[in-house]
Amino acid sequence: MSKQDGSGRQVTTATVDDSAATILHVDMDAFFASVELLDHPELADKPVIVGHRAGRSVVTAANYVARRYGVNSAMPMSVALRRCPQAVVLEPHGSRYREYSKRVMAIFEDVTPLVEPVSIDEAFLDVAGARRIHGSPAEIGALIRRRVEAETGLTCSVGAAASKFVAKLASGRAKPNGLLVVPAADTVAFLHPLPVSALWGVGQATEQALTRLGLRLIGDIANTPLPVLQKTLGDASGSKLYELAWGRDPREVTLHREEKSVGHEMTFEHDVTDAARLGREILRLSEQVGARLRRAGVTGRTVVLKLRYGDFTTVTRSRTLAEPTDVSRRIYDEAMAIFEPLAASRPRVRLIGVRMEQLGDGGGLGLALWDPDDDWREAERAVDSVTARFGMGIVQPASLMTPGAIDRRRPGASPP
Repeated sequence: MSKQDGSGRQVTTATVDDSAATILHVDMDAFFASVELLDHPELADKPVIVGHRAGRSVVTAANYVARRYGVNSAMPMSVALRRCPQAVVLEPHGSRYREYSKRVMAIFEDVTPLVEPVSIDEAFLDVAGARRIHGSPAEIGALIRRRVEAETGLTCSVGAAASKFVAKLASGRAKPNGLLVVPAADTVAFLHPLPVSALWGVGQATEQALTRLGLRLIGDIANTPLPVLQKTLGDASGSKLYELAWGRDPREVTLHREEKSVGHEMTFEHDVTDAARLGREILRLSEQVGARLRRAGVTGRTVVLKLRYGDFTTVTRSRTLAEPTDVSRRIYDEAMAIFEPLAASRPRVRLIGVRMEQLGDGGGLGLALWDPDDDWREAERAVDSVTARFGMGIVQPASLMTPGAIDRRRPGASPP
């Protein structure tokens, strides 16, 4: 795989057979940092980090100059500045990133209606139907890159291939500001020299399991009998990696990407040992998660609590509910039920997070004969109405306004 600093860049410079490479993956280059640099062009050739300097802050983004010093997103800011003490740190501006994301996605949708956003700064495009108007996939990729730069001042990298998996790998290899086309006939030759870590679904544990088998390249996986992979990784994972190793990925570009989870996290300035304070933070996070679920009209069935301790050990625990919910109080009760057994064993908490998984349509809520969360749901929807009119924070639980203890009522208890 190409390195994050762009030193392994590979681009298409000659004419290739792109007739079947109709799936594009477009990825903005160092998006957050590039947006900030629009206001600071004098810093374009200097190492730039986006984030907050204070205490426990982490790196939101880094430009390619900073990445050459080993600075990466999600790295503690203190570590990043030790690696690159001369870096310029710029504060992040989320509203600007969302604005530029909309402008970029609008360009994609002007080229083809088949656009699947993957995140704020990347998307898959199916351009098979756009060829009569805009030319070959390679020409369309070049057109997109020109328009993005001309209309936003930003650059992007484009991968073109016959499948989503290979297109995404290609855009990564093309970074920054490049285009790489992988002809369908060259898919296997492109994939097999890459490390196994390039495959979707291969994290650190899976990579170690494959290494123990002597499998270091994608080609090694492709030439391993499927039963051996399934015995090591399980039937589903073994089959998936085997198919990907041969470039087989049947997924199509879809117009709407379902959100798999809704969550919020908090990193503390200093490690927290006070269980009551952690409980208040769990309530705050649960309120935020529930509000997002209700705004989106969805519910979740699995509550997940994430704790990162002072030694950077991370623990994730979950509870699956009998019925899906969008009620913040229910989310909080379940998260606290997870937290309480963990509170005494590892007291120094660096980060805490709450999220909901197994999301689904919230239209069926309230059909049960007896709903223990009904009173809380009614109260929270009233708060949602006030928030929509007057803004966040106008109405919130009293325990979040004072350092006092949270009123831990039994599930189903009516709000005061």
